[in-house]
Amino acid sequence: MRERAQCVERLEQFKKIASVQADTETAFELGRDSNDQEFILEALRLMVELEGLIGTLEFKCKMKGEFDSQNAILEINAGAGGTEAQDWGEMLLRMYLRWAESKRFKIEVMDIQPGDGAGIKSVTVLIEGAYPYGHLRNESGVHRLVRISPFDSNARRHTSFASVSVTPDIEEEIEVEVKDDDLRVDTYRSSGAGGQHVNKTDSAVRLTHIPTGIVVACQSERSQHKNKSRAMKILKSKLYELEQDQQRDRIDQLKGQRKKIDFGSQIRNYVMQPYQLVKDLRSDYETSDVNGVLDGKIDPLIESCLLMTEKNGE
Repeated sequence: MRERAQCVERLEQFKKIASVQADTETAFELGRDSNDQEFILEALRLMVELEGLIGTLEFKCKMKGEFDSQNAILEINAGAGGTEAQDWGEMLLRMYLRWAESKRFKIEVMDIQPGDGAGIKSVTVLIEGAYPYGHLRNESGVHRLVRISPFDSNARRHTSFASVSVTPDIEEEIEVEVKDDDLRVDTYRSSGAGGQHVNKTDSAVRLTHIPTGIVVACQSERSQHKNKSRAMKILKSKLYELEQDQQRDRIDQLKGQRKKIDFGSQIRNYVMQPYQLVKDLRSDYETSDVNGVLDGKIDPLIESCLLMTEKNGE
C-alpha cells in the first residue's frame, strides 16, 4: 500500500508538471500574438511555479537509497551543560517538528525525558510520510549552538551541543536476530500531564541490548505489550543500521579511505551571537536566516548534504 501511494503521488506530480507546462506555453503564445502584458506576466508566474515543481521532483529522484522511502525514527539527546543544553535539545525538536508539519508528515512522540527545569534530556519521534528517512538521513551527528544564554544573569555567550540520530523504521520482513540473553527489559510508569491522565501502571518499556549498549524506550501506548513491541522494532532497526555501518567501515578500510574527523562529530553550527549564521560543516552550505532555520526551514541544508553525498558516491 505504501509503494502504491508513492507511485500515485509520483504520477500526480508528473501530471501537474505537464499541466503547468501546457498552461505556460499557452500564456506565452497568447501574450506574443496579442502583445498583452497580462499574459506575459502570467506566463512568467507559471514558469516560476514549473521550476519549483521540477526542482521538488528532481530532489525526490535523488533519494534512491535502500531505505530512503521508509519512515524515520528521530532521536535527540542533550549534551553536557545542564539546562542550557537541554533547552537546545528542545529547540532542535521544535525545528524538526515544524519541518515535518510543513511536509504534512505524521508525527508521533514515542518517548520523551523532560529536562531539569527547562528543555528535554532526550526524545524519540516517529515521522511517517513520503521519504522521511531519505530527507533526514544526513541529519545524524552533533549540532552546536552559540548564543547569549537566557539562563545566564550575566548575559554571557554559551556554546551548547545536542546529538541527533536518525534511523529508518524498517519493515517487519527484515530479519534481525535478538537473543533473549542479550536483552534487558525494564518497565516504568509513563510520564504524563498529571491528574486523570497519569498512567497508574508500569506500561512504559525500556530495552537495553547488552552487547552493543543500545537503549531504546517507548511510552506512547497505554499497553505494556504494545510499547515493548514498538521498542523492539526500533531496536532491530538500530541493530540493522549498526551492521550496515560496520560493513561500510570495513569496506573503507580495505580501500584505504579515511573519514574526516571533526570535533565531537560536529556536523552543523547554529550561531546567534555575535553574528547570525547557520553553516553545515560537510557541504559548506551557510545561511544568515538562523530564525528561519530554527523555525523548520531546513530544506536547503538537507538538499546540500544530499547533493554532496551523491557527488561522493555515497
